[in-house]
Amino acid sequence: MGKPTYYEFFAGGGMARAGLGPGWRCLFANDFDAKKAETYRANWGGEELHVGDVREIETAQLPGQADLVWASFPCQDLSLAGAGAGLAGERSGTFWPFFDLVRKLNTEGRAPKLLALENVCGALTSHGGQDFVRICAALAEEGYRFGAVVVDAALFVPQSRPRLFVVAVRGDVELPVGIAGAAPAEVFHTRALGEAFSRLPPKLREDWLWWRLPAPPKRNAALASLIEDAPRDVAWRSQEATQALVAKMSPANLAKIAEARQTGGKIVGALYRRTRCENGAKLQRAEARFDGLAGCLRTPAGGSSRQFLLIVEKNRLRSRLLSARETARLMGLPDAYQLPTNYNEAYHLTGDGVVAPVVRHLAAHLLEPLLQGVKQRAAA
Repeated sequence: MGKPTYYEFFAGGGMARAGLGPGWRCLFANDFDAKKAETYRANWGGEELHVGDVREIETAQLPGQADLVWASFPCQDLSLAGAGAGLAGERSGTFWPFFDLVRKLNTEGRAPKLLALENVCGALTSHGGQDFVRICAALAEEGYRFGAVVVDAALFVPQSRPRLFVVAVRGDVELPVGIAGAAPAEVFHTRALGEAFSRLPPKLREDWLWWRLPAPPKRNAALASLIEDAPRDVAWRSQEATQALVAKMSPANLAKIAEARQTGGKIVGALYRRTRCENGAKLQRAEARFDGLAGCLRTPAGGSSRQFLLIVEKNRLRSRLLSARETARLMGLPDAYQLPTNYNEAYHLTGDGVVAPVVRHLAAHLLEPLLQGVKQRAAA
């Protein structure tokens, strides 16, 4: 039997492709961002890549019948930090023209066996949870059963990055024994996911599947293990600039630095500048963590969204931005992965991607077992 096949929508730099790995064959990939497309081609060749708006794609451009369609559709309008436009927004709303392609494939008798949708956890609560209901209703209308898991990338890489993964299976696909259960039963079924399920109409709950996903082996890498000794694209900040960050810290964050100093060793932390409301006034605060994890990478929409490293070593305190290669490592990408030479473009690419080892875990324990069962029945 040949390799399972897939279409990759909103492909970015091909991080879902990196996670699926060489055991899968990409038939078609799409992204509208020409800069990201350059990186996709640099790493994957790009023969399958179509650069353009998903709204303008026709099913005639999609070759064959893919086993899987993967879509990491834009999150900005669903994010808790966004404006709250949800699936009606300009960016996250591109889910609908994407899903129109799925509908048309179904009409043509080319519906994929599996769909995988990835987004921020805010998709569960956007518009009072109704956006999630609409996604589930769309899947059900096309004959899919579906379920979801929330996976924090911190289980795989030293980055706090919880994401929602909705996996749908065509109604005529027989489920392998034990791959789904009747009720939530694991770390990947969060309270927010349970509440989102409870908001589904009874008819949609009949199509819901509680996917059973095993926990991965314990992560060994900490943030300090991914840090470059001499990055080329970022410089250490002056002591004055570092102290300016410290001056923006709350007493609780200053206490974290004091505790790190007491260890006597070299402690690597991560820091974001955030705007907080205190006593009715908006203040910019510097918030640090020294738990071995980076904060969630974000696209650099401004200086405040870039993440800093904060290194405490005895009485010395140093700071700098994360390097582009460090952000790639935090996404589980190998050092052989080619990044844009421009720092902002590289940071935007990685901050807007999906963590490759998370995709691999989903593929190994959910997507591939589902397809393997289909192939075995077809061979029989």
